[in-house]
Amino acid sequence: MGIGGIGLSAFARLLRARGFQVSGCDAQPSELTAQLQAEGIDVQIGHAASHLEGVNVLIASEAVNRLHPEIVAARRAGIEVRPRMALMEELLASGPSVGVVGTHGKTTTTSMIAVAMHGAGLDPAAFVGGIVPSFGSNARAGKGPFVAEIDESDQAFGALRCQTAVFLNADDDHIGTPGKSQAIYWETVEEQHAAFARFVGQAQQVLYCRDWPGLAEFLTRAGQEVCSYGVAEDADYRAVNLRPDPEGTAFSVLRRGQLLGEARVAMPGLHNVQNALAALAVTDLYGGDVGAAAQALASFGGPRRRWERVGHLEGAVIIDDYAHNAAKVAAAVQAARQSGRRVRIVFQPHRYLRTQQSWPRLADSLMFADEVILLDIAAAGEDAIPGIDSTLIAGRMYALGHRGIHYMPDVADVLTHLRGTVQPTDIIVTVGAGDVWKIGRALAGVPF
Repeated sequence: MGIGGIGLSAFARLLRARGFQVSGCDAQPSELTAQLQAEGIDVQIGHAASHLEGVNVLIASEAVNRLHPEIVAARRAGIEVRPRMALMEELLASGPSVGVVGTHGKTTTTSMIAVAMHGAGLDPAAFVGGIVPSFGSNARAGKGPFVAEIDESDQAFGALRCQTAVFLNADDDHIGTPGKSQAIYWETVEEQHAAFARFVGQAQQVLYCRDWPGLAEFLTRAGQEVCSYGVAEDADYRAVNLRPDPEGTAFSVLRRGQLLGEARVAMPGLHNVQNALAALAVTDLYGGDVGAAAQALASFGGPRRRWERVGHLEGAVIIDDYAHNAAKVAAAVQAARQSGRRVRIVFQPHRYLRTQQSWPRLADSLMFADEVILLDIAAAGEDAIPGIDSTLIAGRMYALGHRGIHYMPDVADVLTHLRGTVQPTDIIVTVGAGDVWKIGRALAGVPF
């Protein structure tokens, strides 16, 4: 159930590749459901007990209420109802595995690990929370290792076991009061961070970002094999001699002071240097050719909606990015500044509770853009919170001295404004986890 979601569709593809007969249903048709049907997976639109005929196991998204009639019917029929994290646990345990965790950067880093390993002559299987253009999918069926993005919004993730845990960062996303929002899963940041500690503590080895403050404090298991990556001087895998350009960054890769080779990431921003370095480190840990892995990454443009190059408008570059918390938004702005162009951000805040918790930080993260256009909050199924809207961000930015901030709730006004003021030296970045991406495609004349 929920097979049209980015996670469940990846599970469906992996299971079918392993020889299982897979079917599914979703409330609405989508590009993903159409792709699955074209790949030979039986997808029904809507929900009905008849979908359960011949089914041994029902895998349901956490977004589906456990009192849903289809789940109730499955239990009455004696069909096992299995949550997605139980399935992830089986996949991770089936062989050598890499689990990528953190509050941001997981999709990009997981994609890069899979691409780097493949380029290095390994045959990874992959589960990614986004479409990887190199594979044309959010999943890759390979002999292994199995590389998986682990969703920290699901409280069950802390119990998972993998061979290698890649620990990117630990922020305070997906935190809220249970019952106040169907989208929030952790009552306190301490609970979420305890789950991070449990996850990495159960891995055979850990690779963590030395540049992120405090990550080493999560590593408490005696005798565990641990190594680090980053630009920090004491990182085991280190990126040095960074050479940024408008399209990305070249750098040298050291392993405990030994030069492994030269690399380049075709996506701007220090965070993408760190993500690529993590991918090269994992490839090295699994015996892959780091030079070949670096060549594969040099031509990798990122997964869909992660610094995705949409097109152009009268010479201006149009980028789309999924960033939706303050750290991600700040990274997107920093990446845009690396282009040397006038930075114009169209930002759509995501979820009312997240905005309530972080609007000052969101405002601060946008201050280095030359112009910011704010849309209304994308609710993502949440109820509105009185007094919480995009004007909070706009007001703080104006109070801090920014004079290029505009609140434009009407998308037609946004399109008219950008088309009427575009310059060839602009970079226009649509930012957010909602439907803000449609604006970039409309500007570039790309169908959607």
